[in-house]
Formats: sequence, structure tokens, C-alpha cells
Amino acid sequence: MAAREPVGLIGIGLLGQAFAHRLLGAGFEVLGFDVDAGKTAKLAELGGRPAASVADLARRCDPVVIAVFSTDQVEEVIERELLRVWGERSGKIVLCASTCDPDRIAALAQRVATRGLRLLETPVSGASGQVSRGEGIGLIGGDADLMHAAAPVLRALFASYFHIGKIGDAGRAKLAINLILGLNRLALAEGLVFAERLGLDPELFLKVARSSAAYSQVMEVKGSKMIRGEFTAEGRIAQHLKDVHLMLDQAQRLRQPLALLEVHADVLEACVRHGEGDLDNSAVIKELRRRGQA
Repeated sequence: MAAREPVGLIGIGLLGQAFAHRLLGAGFEVLGFDVDAGKTAKLAELGGRPAASVADLARRCDPVVIAVFSTDQVEEVIERELLRVWGERSGKIVLCASTCDPDRIAALAQRVATRGLRLLETPVSGASGQVSRGEGIGLIGGDADLMHAAAPVLRALFASYFHIGKIGDAGRAKLAINLILGLNRLALAEGLVFAERLGLDPELFLKVARSSAAYSQVMEVKGSKMIRGEFTAEGRIAQHLKDVHLMLDQAQRLRQPLALLEVHADVLEACVRHGEGDLDNSAVIKELRRRGQA
């Protein structure tokens, strides 16, 4: 794979736009497609080139980066769209950045490998704004030689990246990281609401908390958004709830209780019922403020 071949981008939501920004900034030509025409148009605003369809993109790009919502969509794009164009033994590289069911993505990798497609799992730790600023951390699952072949693109996408292990392991690591991250957000939101109800100035309290033993990076990324009610999405509530369901499914298979995560799921589901699914995940504070009110 040449260092400056056109890169295909399927899925131009928050993460896809951040990826486009990174790739274009690194000098790559980016061709992208999204089923939402408005998101495809956003790529053009960023300096990329819209593709007419997945098939159109597949004919012109290698590698292809997938940043769609769900495991179902990843399977659909790869098996029903890309392979239909590429056929057998193409040797094409696909980087799957979507947070997927780890067992299903591992099974998918085995299926497509027999047909000559090379799949690398590349979920990212970091909100879309962090990724766009070059602060995202790549979690890589799959063949190490393939990771080295894709290194020019990986270096453009991520500030740094780690080879976690086989396909599926990167997704497992992402779910475990997101479990901790989501609970950090929830703890911060609950602490802020508690401080407010105690009569403390929230801005001053957050400043003190940042210097305390309770510090977490979440305070920098989400604290002011929570206090000021600025919930423009960098990571949507509905997206995180999808990830939480994946975590709970994995935990059920392992017979591991995740009591704190079940509380978090309840809060996220309440936000969705209140029509807040497309807000930034810092908006969990809205539900915590609702609770306990007369």
C-alpha cells in the first residue's frame, strides 16, 4: 500500500469527520460515502471527495476505513457491498474503526479472509473532538504485518496506537475502556449535581476537583459542558448506550455482574426516553438533575 493512495471512508458521522480531518491534514486524498447525504456533503466541506456509492468508493480506494454505527452495518458494508465489488483474492485492506461485538467481528474476519480481504480492527479511544485534534489512541486487533502495512494511515488517524492482539481483542479493550470512561462521566455528573445542591459554586468546585485526588481527564473534556449545558455532540448518548449493551452482553456470557454499569445503562436509557439520545454523552447530568426533584 503506497503512503499516499486514496483512502476510502465509509460513515461520515462525528468520528468519520474527525478521521477525514486527520487524513486530509496528513496529505491523503479521501473519498467518502454515507447513507445520509448531508454527512457526505460535510466531507466535501472538509476538503474530501464524496463517492456516489460504496461500490464507487470501493473501485477507487485501498485501504477503506469503516466508521459506521453498529456491527450489523459493518457486516453489511463488507460482505454485501465491498466484497461484491472486489470479488475474491483482491488483497484489499479494510480498517474497521466501529465499536463492534468482538465475537462477531472475529467471525467476520475469518469469513472474509477466505475471500482474500484483509481486515484490521482499529477502534479508537477518545471523543471525536480529541481524535480531530490528534489526541485519539488507536486500539489495533489483527495481524501485526497487516498493521505495519497500514501504518501510514494509522499514523495519520491516531496520536499513537497499540497492537492489542488478535481480531476481537481491540474491541474487547475498547469496551473495557469505555466502561471505565462512562462511569467516570457519570461519577463527575453526580458529583457536580451533589455540589450544586450543597450550595457550592459549580465552576469553583470543578476547578478544585481538577486539582484533587479525584481528578480524571473527563473533568477537562466534559466538566464545563456539564455545568454550562453545552451538549453539542462529540460522542452521543445513543452511541454510548449501544456500547453499554455490548458490554452487558459480554458480561452475561462471562457471568460477571456489572452493577455500576447497569445503573449507567438505566441513566442513559432515561436520557433517550427524554429525547436526548443525539446529545453529547455529558448530558447524563440532565437525568441526574431530574432525579430527586420534587
